Parts: sequence; structure tokens; C-alpha cells
Amino acid sequence: MTNIHKLSGIVEVGGFQYEWELRSEPQWSESEGWKGMTVALLRKHTQRGALLEFPPPKRLLKGMQRGRLQISDALVIRGIQAALFAGWEPGSRGKPMVFVVDVDGN
Repeated sequence: MTNIHKLSGIVEVGGFQYEWELRSEPQWSESEGWKGMTVALLRKHTQRGALLEFPPPKRLLKGMQRGRLQISDALVIRGIQAALFAGWEPGSRGKPMVFVVDVDGN
């Protein structure tokens, strides 16, 4: 059974292992309003990471209480695939790249 409430883990995409961890939960910002969660990615044995920025949950935009975060391996895998498609090169050097994804990680 898959535990969907993990805050970090390792997934495999295209024969490579990627480590991921939740960097920030959805939060309120006075200047920007609600911001969604941020997930950090790093392919094992490489240097350049990536950050996935998700939109804020709809329940927060409607003024409802925060719910429990739903981070599954499938969500992270879709986010990794979207970042790779958008140009993330984990084997290169440099600062982590930031990618804005939709609620499904695409």
C-alpha cells in the first residue's frame, strides 16, 4: 500500500533515481496571496536540482481550512517528467531550476 502523506522519498524515472522532498507547504504571503507547495528534486549522483512550484489548493482560495497534503509518488514522477521536458538537465551545473506545474504535476 502506498503512503500518500510522505514528505520525502525516492522515485525512479527513465532508469534514474530521483530524491524529492517537500520544501514548503502552501502559505499565505501578504504581497502575493496564497502560494502553493514547493517540492525539491535531485537526481542521485548529480549536482543540479529543480524546484516544482504547485498552485495553491482551491480550498484555500475559497477560504476553507487547510487540508492534509497529498503528495504521491505518481505526482512527483509527473513533475519530474514535466521538468525534464521543459529543459532541466540534472547532470549540468548551476543553481536549481524552478518549474511551475499544475495541480497534477504537469
